Amino acid sequence: MSCNMLVTGGGGYLGSVLVPLLLEQGHRVTVLDTFQHGCTLMEACRYDNFIPVKGDIRDEKLMKKLVAQQDVIIPLAALVGAPLCAKDPSSAVNINQDAIAMMLSHLSASQRVIYPSTNSGYGIGQKNVPCTESSPLHPISLYGVTKAAAEKAVLQFGGVAFRLATVFGMSPRMRTDLLVNDFAFRAFCDGTLTVFEGHFKRNFIHIRDVAAAFVHALDNYSVMQGQCYNVGLSDANLSKLELCARIQHHIPSFIYQESPVGTDPDMRDYIVSNAKIEATGFKAQWSLDRGIAELIRGYAMLGVLTR
Repeated sequence: MSCNMLVTGGGGYLGSVLVPLLLEQGHRVTVLDTFQHGCTLMEACRYDNFIPVKGDIRDEKLMKKLVAQQDVIIPLAALVGAPLCAKDPSSAVNINQDAIAMMLSHLSASQRVIYPSTNSGYGIGQKNVPCTESSPLHPISLYGVTKAAAEKAVLQFGGVAFRLATVFGMSPRMRTDLLVNDFAFRAFCDGTLTVFEGHFKRNFIHIRDVAAAFVHALDNYSVMQGQCYNVGLSDANLSKLELCARIQHHIPSFIYQESPVGTDPDMRDYIVSNAKIEATGFKAQWSLDRGIAELIRGYAMLGVLTR
């Protein structure tokens, strides 16, 4: 059944993949975005049900007007990642946390919310013990803190929250700073990489599988509402050095080494269980190796990118 949807930040890395998918399924999609990264939704313009709105999610008057017309709200707009939030902590709190609380205050109980949280909230997990949705949150960055606070508000409202693994893959609004994208970029363009804290582990998920998870939540909202779900690849809880080895399989000339000195400013280290969402019938389709191959093809076309 088609719905009226608002996707904030729909012109970003995830939104520019998700929005065309939602339009293809017949939904009427309003995208609120500053579009500071250009027109990343050209593909969406062919749909009569696509409504782009240039604006800011902190604009309460605008948000109140837009949410009143929607069945479903997918709030993607955020400052994503620990480094970006550290650069502008005030905006991180205002956008990632306060704007979500403001938005929720203008929603009715009949409206649905699907929120992208992060498994950054797990911080540093127990060695060899997968983090589940019942594991305590110990965010160690402002990014993790703000996203955890917003997730709590969404769950109290009765929405669905996805604790996303580190996302990778090609997008019209490309990001080369995400871990897999970054390492593959360095392997392709530079041929070498020095790794800090190479034993630190993360979980990973392809961007198209993330988009598919949102569709899955739409189709199963009555079962999933009021709960959080880890969303990642169950066979991709890898250390940075293990990730490098996987990339080297695709680019044999790639040379990497671990630095004996220096630290990574992002100190997250955990493994994650995705069994809960898999029990609802969701299964990721993009393997890490398939995604790395996609990135290499993309970088071959794009040449040297502006990072």
